[in-house]
Amino acid sequence: MAKKTIRTIPQDRTDIPVQEPGERVKNFAEVALGYPLESALNESERCLMCPEPACVKGCPVGINIPGFIEKITEKDYRGAYALLAEANLLPAICGRVCPQEDQCEGVCPVGDTLEPVAIGRLERWLGDMAIEEGWAAIPYRENNGFKVGIVGSGPAGIACAADLAKAGCDVTIYEALHKPGGVLRYGIPEFRLPNEVIDAELASLTKLGVKIECNTLVGRLFTIEQMREEMGFDAVFIGTGAGAPKFMGIPGESLNGVLSANELLTRCNLMGAGDFPSYDTPLHLGKKVSVIGSGNTAMDAMRVAMRLGAEKVYCVYRRTEAESPARLEELHHAQEEGIEFHWLTAPVEILDDGDGNVRAMRCIRMELGEPDDSGRRRPVPVEGSEYEFETDMVVYAIGTNPNPIIGQTSTLKLNKWDYIDADESLATSFTGVFAGGDIVTGAATVILAMGAGRKAARSIKDYLGIRDTDEIYQVKDEDEANTLFGIDRDERNFARLRTV
Repeated sequence: MAKKTIRTIPQDRTDIPVQEPGERVKNFAEVALGYPLESALNESERCLMCPEPACVKGCPVGINIPGFIEKITEKDYRGAYALLAEANLLPAICGRVCPQEDQCEGVCPVGDTLEPVAIGRLERWLGDMAIEEGWAAIPYRENNGFKVGIVGSGPAGIACAADLAKAGCDVTIYEALHKPGGVLRYGIPEFRLPNEVIDAELASLTKLGVKIECNTLVGRLFTIEQMREEMGFDAVFIGTGAGAPKFMGIPGESLNGVLSANELLTRCNLMGAGDFPSYDTPLHLGKKVSVIGSGNTAMDAMRVAMRLGAEKVYCVYRRTEAESPARLEELHHAQEEGIEFHWLTAPVEILDDGDGNVRAMRCIRMELGEPDDSGRRRPVPVEGSEYEFETDMVVYAIGTNPNPIIGQTSTLKLNKWDYIDADESLATSFTGVFAGGDIVTGAATVILAMGAGRKAARSIKDYLGIRDTDEIYQVKDEDEANTLFGIDRDERNFARLRTV
C-alpha cells in the first residue's frame, strides 16, 4: 500500500449528521446522529498512520489509535473493536463526550494543514457497531484470589475495575445511587449520551465478572477501614468524584429557584423530573432560567432547561466567549438552540419577590484585565455598571467540590481543598487504598478520570504482586542483557502456587 501524504488523503473532515435545531429543542434524542458506514470509511482514510503517533500519547488511556483506524480501512471492524477495547471499555461513551480536540485530535499532524482526523467520531462509530452487533472483548482470565473493592461507578471506577478484572481479581463496585454510571448517568443529558449506551457498555464490565452494588453509600453503611479490615478486600480504589456544588456566596442564594447544575441535571437525567408527576421528583422550572458559568455542565443545564419548556434561557459569564471552557461543539449547539449569552456579566445579588422566590439578579459589567493563574485574562468589575437582570430561576455551574463523605468518615489524609491526597502512584495515606479521578484532581474530563482509573489499576497490581505482562514484556535496548539461562530477568524466577 502506497504511503499516505497530506495531498493524497481526503482533504475535508467528514461531517456528522445532526438534528435540526428547531426540532431537537423539542426532544431529548441525540443531537449528533453518528457516521454511516461510508462516512466512517472515508474519514478513516484521512489517517496518515504515523510511525510515531502523537495521538496515542495525547490519549489519557493510551488507545492504539492508528491501529484501530487501519483495521477500519481494511474493513476488519471486529478486529478494530478488539484493539480499541484493549485500552478503553467505553468507546461509544468516550467517542461522544471526550474533548478529543484538546487531546488526541489536538496533536494530530493532519491538523497542521487540514482539519484533524475525527478520531472521536470514529471511536463512537465503532463502539456503536459493537453494541449493535453484540460484540464483547472478554479475554481469558483466571482468578488470582485477590479481592478488590471499588467505591464509585463513574469513569474512574469503571476503568480501574475493568483492568483489575482482566487481571483475574474478584472486583466489586459500590455505587451510592440507584443506577450505576456516576457522572455519566446523572451529569450528562440523553441528547449527548443516551442511557441505553451507558447500559450497553456497563454490560461489558459485568461480562468481565465485575459485580456492581447500587444503593450502597460507603462511609455510611460501612467505612473504607472496614472494607480493608473486616470485609476482606486486599485493596480498595476510591473514585467518588467531585459532585458537591459550588456557589458564589452572594446574597439571595437561599431563595426558592436557586440550585446547582448538578442538582438540576441529576433530577432530570436520573430521577425523571421532566416527566413529573409520572415520576416523584419535582423540578419547578422557571420561565426565565439563568445559568451562571460557561463550561460543559453549564451548556448541559441550559439545553435541558430549553427542552423542558423554559421560555428564555440565559448564559451569564464573567469573561468573553473566547475564554469559555466549554467544548466548541457544545457552545455552537447551544447557540443554535436559542440560548441567549450575556458575556462579561457577573451576578452580585439574587433578588427576592417578597415571597421567598427569585425575582431577578443584580449584575455588574466586567472587563478583562491581566491573565490570572489559569492563563485567562482576569475579569475586573466596571465601576458603576450594576443593573437588574430579570429571571425567576438561577442555576450555578461554576465548578464543584469533592464529595465529602469518604473524607469525613475515614482516616485518609486530605489536601487543603479536602480532596484525597494521593501520591504519583495514586496510593493514599492508608495502606492498600488508592484513589483517582475528580476526588483527587478536582473536576476534569471523563477520559482523564478513566486514565487515572487505569493508572490506579496498574499500581494495585504492583501492590498485590500481580504480574502485568504489559509491563514485563516490553521492548528493551538490544545491547541490554535481558535473560539469565534463557529466562527473562523480570520474571524473577518465581511462580504462583495454589494449594488445594
